[in-house]
Amino acid sequence: MSRCFNFSAGPANLPLEVLEKAQRDLVDYQGTGMSVMEMSHRGKDYTAIHQKAQQDLRTLMAIPENYQVLFVQGGASTQFAAVPLNLFSAARKADYVNTGAWSKKAIAEARRYGEVTVVASSEDNTFNYIPELSPEHFSKDADYVHITSNNTIYGTCYPTLPETGSIPLVCDMSSDILSKPYDVSRFGVIYAGAQKNIGPSGLTIVIVREDLIGQAQDFIPTMMNYQTHADNNSMFNTPACFIIYMAGLVFDWMLANGGVEAMGKRNQEKAGILYQFLDQSNLFKATVSEADRSIMNIPFVTGNADLDQQFIQQAEVNNFKTLKGHRSVGGMRASIYNAFPKEGVEKLVDFMAEFEKSNS
Repeated sequence: MSRCFNFSAGPANLPLEVLEKAQRDLVDYQGTGMSVMEMSHRGKDYTAIHQKAQQDLRTLMAIPENYQVLFVQGGASTQFAAVPLNLFSAARKADYVNTGAWSKKAIAEARRYGEVTVVASSEDNTFNYIPELSPEHFSKDADYVHITSNNTIYGTCYPTLPETGSIPLVCDMSSDILSKPYDVSRFGVIYAGAQKNIGPSGLTIVIVREDLIGQAQDFIPTMMNYQTHADNNSMFNTPACFIIYMAGLVFDWMLANGGVEAMGKRNQEKAGILYQFLDQSNLFKATVSEADRSIMNIPFVTGNADLDQQFIQQAEVNNFKTLKGHRSVGGMRASIYNAFPKEGVEKLVDFMAEFEKSNS
């Protein structure tokens, strides 16, 4: 079996143990004579999978009892509309921080339903930093404040969470959920697509404080109403059964390997290896302000587009896959989510050092 070092920003690599377990279960799940993909979502076998996945996520993130864990579909992009439709009061006002492409999409969607104030932005410097925020930035009558905790394309993350007082903090946590400990009680809503740290694409996690459920706009589609999913244990319609099963296997893997705190330490170590090399390199450089660097997504460049392309091509030949950076940043991007091995970062750095010698 040949496995590459997959630096994809998402869908991303999964733990090998998880893939092997799913492979063993694929045709006959635990003697049921059927695959999880084939079984009724109302049956006892799938119900057990579903409930365990919810409880394991609660354990991993220390989710308080007054929060609902919802398994929904439509990706994080659907939540760009679901959040305002569920949280807007009669005033329909929200504050957003613009830190990249996904923030911009969330802002544009929310503006379809109410008044959005962009209280801070890093667009002036290609989103390579996180704006400084203080409580004075936020409107006292805002229904919520929205941030994107980690910016996949630009490689930034919040070094500290903003203080929003009594205003609910809403967070798109798609690319760093479960990568390090977060105090869930600091948030009103957390949402995240699964395809980076949790499992295959097709599942969206929504963690919502219970007092924020039940105040949706009266024209909200039934499937976007948090109340619908909270009342039906995320089974109002057929859930993404196989993806939830895969997510459950990833949660098992995380619990067996020290949980979120241990993941955070490993992720810091992996990212540190690459950042240390970039900071001393004469050819490669990181593109992000040092204080705001992501431990999940690390963009870097040589400063020469032709040389960047040469590096990407040679890396592919050497089994380092999907290192091409996003078009808005250029260069390269190494996405090193929870399941990405430390060995892959070490070997990438060795390859980069050799490339630098050959092109000095």
